[in-house]
Amino acid sequence: MKLHSWSQVASEDLSATVARRVIHSERMTTARIRLKKGAVVPRHSHENEQISHVLEGSVLFQFDDREITARAGDLVEIASHEPHRVEALEDSLAMDVFQPVRQDWIQGDDGYLRNPSGS
Repeated sequence: MKLHSWSQVASEDLSATVARRVIHSERMTTARIRLKKGAVVPRHSHENEQISHVLEGSVLFQFDDREITARAGDLVEIASHEPHRVEALEDSLAMDVFQPVRQDWIQGDDGYLRNPSGS
């Protein structure tokens, strides 16, 4: 058992509009993602199942067959390998939980998040 405190986890600026704090356990990754209004996480997919809990603001999730606007208190479940794009409709904070661990983040293979083009 470990106790974590978000205030003790370093914030990582991925771009001018996206920052995150990340905790990896043996089998899961959880992250607090801060998105400024207009921030875009370009279309991508990953092997990880994901649940994104919008804590503040509102976020547009775009999938191949639908769009979902999630507001504070909403949770979006994203299946493994499901392509998605995310856009902050206002300043927002989300808690993302992934299973298995985001090895791409650990290895620095997350270029789509760093200075994204907005695609």
